[in-house]
Amino acid sequence: MKSLTKELWFETRKKREFINITSQVADLVRESGVQEGLCLVNAMHITASVFINDDEGGLHQDFDVWLEKLAPHEPVSSYRHNVGEDNADAHMKRQIMGREVVVAITRGELHFGPWEQIFYGEFDGQRRKRVLVKIIGE
Repeated sequence: MKSLTKELWFETRKKREFINITSQVADLVRESGVQEGLCLVNAMHITASVFINDDEGGLHQDFDVWLEKLAPHEPVSSYRHNVGEDNADAHMKRQIMGREVVVAITRGELHFGPWEQIFYGEFDGQRRKRVLVKIIGE
């Protein structure tokens, strides 16, 4: 069995941002030498997410608007968590969008359906955060 563990680091310019990380993860799959296996991609911060969807700007704008309706940032006083911080909404947005994805590796490549891509979702940005990539297989 082969394995590879790496971390990707991000520091977004905005508080909320979606970043396509598919090519970075695919590069790590090639580096691992795994031909058949699994790739875990995991946000290591509780105000960030990893998810799979289409790489379409309008969809990402729709996610942002939808998430803000579900867990609005303002008024920060409406959240019990916001004592010394103002990121309670970011915790809720992460809960909705998810913590991690697992993608099959087939013939040394990420095995996706049509239009699927891996994204890092940041909901309390402008500080350094990481994503774990763990690849196992033969």
